Amino acid sequence: MSEPSSERSSRRGGATYDAGVSSERVRADAVYRSGRRPVQSQSPFRRFARTHAFIAIGDAAMYGAVAGEVLSLGPDAQRSAVLRYLIVSFAPFVVVAPLIGPTIDRIPGGRKMVVQITAIVRAALYVLMAFHTDDILLYPLVFVALVMQKTYAVSKSALVPSVVRNDDELVEANSKLGLISGLVGALAIGPLLGIGHFSAAAALMIGVAAFVVATASARQLPGEATAPKPAERAEREELRSAGIVLASAAMMSIRGVIGFLTFHLLFWLREDYGLAQFGIAAGASTLGSMGGNILAPRLRSALREEVMLTMALTVIAGAGIAAALTGGLGTAIAVAFVANFSAAISRLAFDSIVQRDAPDANQGRAFARYETRFQLSWVLAGLPPVFFTLPGQVGFLVVGLVGTFAAASYLIGSRAVHSGKPLPMSLTQRARRGLETTVAKRRVNTPPKGSVRPRTRRR
Repeated sequence: MSEPSSERSSRRGGATYDAGVSSERVRADAVYRSGRRPVQSQSPFRRFARTHAFIAIGDAAMYGAVAGEVLSLGPDAQRSAVLRYLIVSFAPFVVVAPLIGPTIDRIPGGRKMVVQITAIVRAALYVLMAFHTDDILLYPLVFVALVMQKTYAVSKSALVPSVVRNDDELVEANSKLGLISGLVGALAIGPLLGIGHFSAAAALMIGVAAFVVATASARQLPGEATAPKPAERAEREELRSAGIVLASAAMMSIRGVIGFLTFHLLFWLREDYGLAQFGIAAGASTLGSMGGNILAPRLRSALREEVMLTMALTVIAGAGIAAALTGGLGTAIAVAFVANFSAAISRLAFDSIVQRDAPDANQGRAFARYETRFQLSWVLAGLPPVFFTLPGQVGFLVVGLVGTFAAASYLIGSRAVHSGKPLPMSLTQRARRGLETTVAKRRVNTPPKGSVRPRTRRR
């Protein structure tokens, strides 16, 4: 019989290992209880949080180094650069994640190895970038580094369940990691932008140092396989439950809104106001994410997860429509804050729904799968504003309409589930059903192989 998740622990050499991250028992050390005497050692979550913080510094170093280079381009050249980035970002999600991800999950230490490899590769890329800050080779190197960044994001989602003590702490751990990356990035980006203004190579070398430290720190992460066995029938059925399907669709809509809004603000604010104003909006986005990660655990203790997700969708819809009616720079900054604030809350609600409705599922494998879909939604939704700049209020209207549609769909689906009715078919399901029906009709009307078609008489 499997061990209950609340008592889950990893045992090494007869020692029982507690990796608590709960705010009720925040401790710097985990306790190894053996028959002789306790030995203090840093908890797995704190080791992972430290690794994550150094990786966040490395991310900020690249942005600080190349922001001036990329943002100083003309509008057309900047669009081409961002478009290449989005196209290249498809690679890990469309090809690598579905094919290689399950294999990595079964290898002991597979996801830990991915974290180390992505950090090492990015350190090497930064060294190359330091020698090519003024030529065209810089951009392919930046794009590969961004692919490594998104690959790490998926592996991080798979690793978190192995560094916490139980499923309740998993939600809080994800919230804390989001807060750490936002706080560290916000503190580091200013100095790194200043350094990058005078010497992009110097900022990149700081990033190299951060990734080297992150690689060394990742050696202490748990080495268990994320998903040693293929998904069983119970896991597949639980992950296809109506509640999880609805919540994942809502999250894909929210991540799509964030991707669209990011690039809409970049190009619209650049043309109408300036890059400094976009920097303010980006700062508001970071503050919104941090605020959501701080408030979300408290909301979860008072509200049901479905209510939190509905509220997040409704707030995004309302903010988008209100911004479409008012417009202006202040409105843009407010929408950036509110959208990212709601996205952080919705992610915690989604994590809780998966843990509640799929208790038999491997959490690491499940979260890696969903993070892949969410990242892909972000990339796809970011394409339209790269191709053409919409007026500010039109872009906000798109945000509001998408949020309204997602909120309405989630409410209708939730009511259908609560009343015992099947979920309404999505547009994709309807198209697939229609295609299957058409193919079936053609097969029925197609005569067997080798048979002779009846000849029609000519009049």
